Amino acid sequence: MRSTTARPPDQLDDQDRAILRILQHDNKTSQRVIGEAVNLSAPAVQRRIARMEAAGIIRRNVAVVDPVSVGQGVTVVVEVQTVNDRSPVIAAAKRLFREAPEVQQCYLVTGRASFILILLVPDMASYEVLSRRLFADNELVQAFQTLVAAAAHAADVARKMV
Repeated sequence: MRSTTARPPDQLDDQDRAILRILQHDNKTSQRVIGEAVNLSAPAVQRRIARMEAAGIIRRNVAVVDPVSVGQGVTVVVEVQTVNDRSPVIAAAKRLFREAPEVQQCYLVTGRASFILILLVPDMASYEVLSRRLFADNELVQAFQTLVAAAAHAADVARKMV
């Protein structure tokens, strides 16, 4: 449940944004170190982080895993066009994509494609099997386009949110 006393996202101050930048780089940075960087005490940093978590600004803490180290060395971007954009078709496609562990990110988009998916697979043979199941033999999918990404991974090209 979101706190009613939490600051709305459009009212984040410079220190909140600085804390978020540090956490996005390394969410294990100690509150003391963060405090020194943003000129706050560790308890003040802890309160701000707790407030941003309660407000849903910080949704979760995750570990960024090197895909090659865990046998998932191929990143594939797939544009998926569903047979139509009616709610039952979109809902069924979302469920299918959510249940596939290879799907790392799924975006419902407008335009020619219905979805953009980011997948991690061990190799192209594995992707071929997966693409048949998720796309080619799927009655919900009208068409799909596969883009195989180069070696740059999300951890190598970090996106700054604030």
